[in-house]
Formats: sequence, C-alpha cells, structure tokens
Amino acid sequence: MKKLLVSMLLLGSFMVSAQKNIYEHKNFDRLSQDHKILAIIPFLTNLDLKHDMSKSDLEHLKEKEGYAVQNALETYFSKRKSKKKFSVEFQNTKNTNAILAQNNITYEDIDVYTVKQLSEILGVDGIISGNMDLNILLSNGVPTESSFMDYFLGDSNYGRIGIKISDGNTGKLLWKYEKKINKKTGKNTYDLIDRMMKLATRKFPYDREKKKGKNKNKG
Repeated sequence: MKKLLVSMLLLGSFMVSAQKNIYEHKNFDRLSQDHKILAIIPFLTNLDLKHDMSKSDLEHLKEKEGYAVQNALETYFSKRKSKKKFSVEFQNTKNTNAILAQNNITYEDIDVYTVKQLSEILGVDGIISGNMDLNILLSNGVPTESSFMDYFLGDSNYGRIGIKISDGNTGKLLWKYEKKINKKTGKNTYDLIDRMMKLATRKFPYDREKKKGKNKNKG
C-alpha cells in the first residue's frame, strides 16, 4: 500500500511539473492546419563534464548526445504512430541527416540556419529541435548509486532539456516543453524521452485525442 501511495505521489508531481513546463502558441491550430510532415533534427548540446578533455573530444561527445536524442524521439514517435496516435508524419531521421549532409549542413553549423531554411531544404512543414545542458553523458546512462530519498526528492540534477516544434512557413515557435534531468526522469536517453513525452501526451499538439477534445469543447 505504501509503495502504491508513493508511486501515485510521484506520478502526480510529474504530471503537474509537465503541465507547468509546456508552452503552446495561441494560434497553433491556424499555423499548423496544413502540417503533414515534420523533421526531427539533432539536438544542440552543452556539456559541462567534470573531467578534462580536448576540445575535439568534447565536440564529438556533444554531437553524440545530440544525435542520441534525435534517435530517441524518432523511436518514441514511431511506436505511437503505429497506433495512429498522431495527425502528422515524421521524416525518417536517416533521410533528414542525409539531406542535411548533401547540403553541407553539419552538426556544428546547423544552428546558423533558420527554421524556414531548414524546412525548405528538408521538404517538411515544421521542425522538431531542442537544446540540452548536461553534466553527464546521458546516452551512457545516469549514475545508479543513490538512496531512496535521493530518488523521491529528485536530487542529483544532471541538467535540462528543451524540445521545440517550429512552423516551417513562418519560422514561429509553436510548442515547447522543458524539463530538468535527474534520477527520476529516466536511466538513459531513450528512457528519458519516453517518460518525458508520455507525461506531455495530453498537451502534445499533434495528438489525435487532444484534437478531438478541442473539437468537443468548440462544439
């Protein structure tokens, strides 16, 4: 009974936190009404690791973490897509990365291109992107040594992640979800994204169930 109560309290706190950290453009429906396909690009990463390393090694690790989140998001969307949960399609990330490479766009300079430019190059209606600030290598997994109270209180802060959806036609930010990364958020990149997006499901703008709810309210 105690375990059930603790689980319910944790879930409740996660849900409240998820709702507070979500932004949606007031004109989302109008701006996204013609959206059919979105591209997920590698996430920009800032690493603050405790041990010293060369600049090239650090840049390599940043890139590794950025692509790991891109892959994790594609995996999450693919699982939900098979259940017809979304009103849009997601471009295969291998195709996304190949098109970027063909246009000489690298991980190091992808941030100098605007959303409109990237959308046109990739042939999509919108871009899913994001930023991470990490003090661990999330793709390697979070440290497992911790007490029960550390887990419950969410101690051991490993950074922060922000996921954004932007309109390809106007370049406007349509939706954003930010979350701190700690022991409660998942043991690795895939676990983090899976838990994170599940908490945001009811607020994810392309979720079919959410759209049905909006239509009912309008009616």
